[in-house]
Amino acid sequence: MSTYRPLHDGWTVAAVSEDVRIAGVAATVPGCVHTDLMAAGLIDDPYLEDNETRLGWIGRTRWAYATTFGWTADGHDRTDLVCQGLDTAATVVLNGVQVAVTANQHRRYRFPVRHLLREGDNTLTVLFDSPYAYAEARRAALGDRPGAYDEPYQFIRKMACNFGWDWGPTLVTSGIWRPIGLESWSGARLAEVRPVVTVDGPDGRVQAHVRVERTTEAPLTLTAEAAGARTEVRLAAGQREAVLTLAVPEPELWWPRGYGGQTRYDLTVRLGEEEWRGRIGFRTVDLDREAFTLAVNGVPVFVRGVNWIPDDCFPARITRDRLGERFAQATGANVNLLRVWGGGLYESDDFYDLADELGLLVWQDFPFACAAYPEEEPFRSEVTAEARENVTRLAVHPSLVLWCGNNENIEGHADWGWREELAGRSWGSGFYYDLLPSIVAELDPTRPYVPGSPYSGAPDLPPNDPAAGTVHIWDVWNREDYRRYAAYTPRFVAEFGFQGPPAHATLRRAVSGDLAPDSPLVLHHQKAADGNLKLLRGLGDHLPRPQTFDDWHYLTQLNQARAVAYGIERFRALAPHCMGTIVWQLNDCWPVTSWAAVDGDGRRKPLWYALRRVYADRLLTVQDGAVAVVNDSAEPWRGELSLVRQSLGGEPLAKEIVAVEAAARTVTRIALPPGVRTPADPAAELLAVRLGEQQVVSFFEEDTRVAFPAARYTARADAVPGGYLVTVTAATVVRELALFPDRLDPAASVDDMLRTLLPGQSAAFHVATDRELDPAALVSAPVLRCVNEVRP
Repeated sequence: MSTYRPLHDGWTVAAVSEDVRIAGVAATVPGCVHTDLMAAGLIDDPYLEDNETRLGWIGRTRWAYATTFGWTADGHDRTDLVCQGLDTAATVVLNGVQVAVTANQHRRYRFPVRHLLREGDNTLTVLFDSPYAYAEARRAALGDRPGAYDEPYQFIRKMACNFGWDWGPTLVTSGIWRPIGLESWSGARLAEVRPVVTVDGPDGRVQAHVRVERTTEAPLTLTAEAAGARTEVRLAAGQREAVLTLAVPEPELWWPRGYGGQTRYDLTVRLGEEEWRGRIGFRTVDLDREAFTLAVNGVPVFVRGVNWIPDDCFPARITRDRLGERFAQATGANVNLLRVWGGGLYESDDFYDLADELGLLVWQDFPFACAAYPEEEPFRSEVTAEARENVTRLAVHPSLVLWCGNNENIEGHADWGWREELAGRSWGSGFYYDLLPSIVAELDPTRPYVPGSPYSGAPDLPPNDPAAGTVHIWDVWNREDYRRYAAYTPRFVAEFGFQGPPAHATLRRAVSGDLAPDSPLVLHHQKAADGNLKLLRGLGDHLPRPQTFDDWHYLTQLNQARAVAYGIERFRALAPHCMGTIVWQLNDCWPVTSWAAVDGDGRRKPLWYALRRVYADRLLTVQDGAVAVVNDSAEPWRGELSLVRQSLGGEPLAKEIVAVEAAARTVTRIALPPGVRTPADPAAELLAVRLGEQQVVSFFEEDTRVAFPAARYTARADAVPGGYLVTVTAATVVRELALFPDRLDPAASVDDMLRTLLPGQSAAFHVATDRELDPAALVSAPVLRCVNEVRP
């Protein structure tokens, strides 16, 4: 039986650069320099104000983490120092002797140190070189490579977005970011268990590929158990690897959420008294690469996805509970897939376990993004080691359904002028087309691999061609109005999105003083090039020009929600030609104006409520003279489709009833009859569409050309258990009703948003809060907003 002792106590951190004098600072392990300096009061929170701008020196400084621990001989043959995460260019020293030099945040390390330990006190030091110094030295040795940003992130195996992105700050970290400790063992230990789980007809099979590390030549016995099956293998003297095969008759399958249950089985592998435990799921995954259709257990899945970035610039702060909150926000918005983007990390074990539990599919990028990466040493060996380790680590998780070689690097090489700039230097193609697919094929043959995204199916094809494979759509937001989405007929959209500011309480926490959109501090929390100008330009003729900050905040948040919803509605209506959308992005890592649906403080933006609607199993959408009845549920959708053309005042002008029977997992298009399709006065009429409980209100003109009456409604707020019930009854059309209770209580939230009411209709909103709020403030601006109260 092995014993493990965490080494998380008594650490200090000190600067060891000549121009920085910091010593004796208490350090938290796991953690990083930034959080330690914050805790010591030596730096201000980089997420607030413009504090980030004064902290660039941290990433250019060498740091020494040190601790002293007691040790007594424990009777074992071997003791290893186990480092689960060192960020990044580290020298490990135990009792004055160099143990190892590392340079990869994405790897785990194990070093035999028994010979260096002594009775009594021992000193462990981890010296971190400046990430900038390391990366710039590699760049000088290998030659520069182009990238999206003027930072050397492609020259160090580290979370790329640490170096800043168009949604993230430049906070280049160092530290022991995952657990560290001593493991003692004797004779043999389980070094690696890699389950390969397959389904053949009704039956399942588990092949547990096991590697042991041993100091004894005596025979060893391995056993494996899962789902009532058991097997045993004997290892002869010197033998270190074995495959234990379990036949499991008729297991229950693991399904994505919305398609079935998430049945998992305990898999236990034992070597003597030592055991490895994991939870496996039986399922198949297939990918039609041209159409880019994922099928799980033989059933095609329309992907309702979101891109995932690291949830904090300092990932040691991300707990399982915090991930649980984000995942609940994802499932609450009817998301069924998370794409772990290539500028971040291989996420924690908790991340994938929660995805397994909730039925959230995971698309995993290897960590390469938006740059040409060198393939020479030391990078090839580092990439090989990290890929083998992480493919093995994640093989147990049924939620993981796709490996992807990189984000946008193939597109960059093809379309962004990199070829000329590279002048023949390596750029990563050997990784994406050879190394990584060979590792996946060897270690994880049950999952498909694609070289990158966007990708059209072959190295010589235009990578961002909507006709095949995956596409990223960024002309919308950068240049084009969001109606441009209608010009696309893609097979699969893996990135697209539109910006909006964070919740008011989030922005107010991050920025003191003036909240005007063009104030210096507000602009500091906008990292996209010309981002605020694009926000205003993006309003186009959809919404009126904002005259105040409150108008700007509401209208740009609303426009973000509308833009993304418009794209999703178009693409979902194309199914099965188009079989997936992955919105950029679910989450933020700090308080910022960005593409996220959930802001950096974890608050849901209006976009989140729009996603919940357009990612629902059943969706009605009016497009191009037709109603698309999108039924992505497992049951038929039957009923009478009511189509009413009416005046803004509520007077019916024409009405049609159409019987609908939409089969499961289909899209049914119903042409609008002439009487309801063509208005007599487009600015003064609307179309109300209803099927069962779902109602859609479609206008014949953009809001800026609609002759909206001044909004009139009655609203009241009543105290109820857990908060308030706000009831709004419309006397006129009330366009895009929204409620922002965080303006009264930063912890308050609302259950619904973006409701358009016709005259006489009511809507009820539940505000969750522990505080006593002013009922009058809850039902008036800037808390309660609608479009037709905003005057140009």
